[in-house]
Amino acid sequence: MFGTRGKSAGLCWFSAFAAVTTAQASVAPSEFRFDCDTLAFQNATVLKYKDGVPFLRARSASDDPANKYTRRCFVMTRTAMQFRKFARFDPRGACLDDKALAARIRLVTRRQAWAAPLPENERIVFPCYVNLRQMSKARVRVFQENIGSGFVTYFRLGNGRMFFEHSRDYQERTHASLDAALSHGDLFVGYLSTYPKLSINHAVLIYARSKGVPGDELEHYLAYDPNHAEAPRELTWSPRKRAFAYQKDIDFIGGFVRVYQSYSKPLQ
Repeated sequence: MFGTRGKSAGLCWFSAFAAVTTAQASVAPSEFRFDCDTLAFQNATVLKYKDGVPFLRARSASDDPANKYTRRCFVMTRTAMQFRKFARFDPRGACLDDKALAARIRLVTRRQAWAAPLPENERIVFPCYVNLRQMSKARVRVFQENIGSGFVTYFRLGNGRMFFEHSRDYQERTHASLDAALSHGDLFVGYLSTYPKLSINHAVLIYARSKGVPGDELEHYLAYDPNHAEAPRELTWSPRKRAFAYQKDIDFIGGFVRVYQSYSKPLQ
């Protein structure tokens, strides 16, 4: 998935070990890594999309396998952010049983996502595993049952902005907030919408800038998309158009999206 898998796993283990052995009062996070700090399972859309048009899913196919874990894009991006802020891993510890692990997962995911990161010595400890990716791969069911319901995210007050915040000025302010968050080492959950069209209605976690090609006027960002556990996706910003665009895939035709920041403050 990422080339030399053993090397990648070794880097993740080293990062986890360093976090355990460094100064306990430190809150400065290491660099966010897609192959360490995201969930190993993936969300699925309720509807299927073709050329940007949604329709009911037919029977699963080899290129679009069945996945009953749906409506969790907000839940999964929030969870990745919460584990980043409030959890740490101790690969030397003994594995927890399902009940104990579920309780610790809930201790993380019930904290306010916009709260400041905890000091290392106050974080919820997850023994036995190197990082979130490894643990969520080994204990999929426990995670899926304890990180939250996707249904309630339909009623988030912050989603209402898609009905009235359409201006390029608003998107320019969102872009400034994105750059400010990344410059401080923070993560940015972006709600993507093309309302009144229904080509996308989705949340992603933007975690870093990405280099563009020479002469490209676009600004490129890397995003963790809960629908794609295999690799990062790309969001771009056009200063000339004052607009965002998102990468094309099986669920989205690609191109223009509006972005609304989520989980940086209450009711957002």
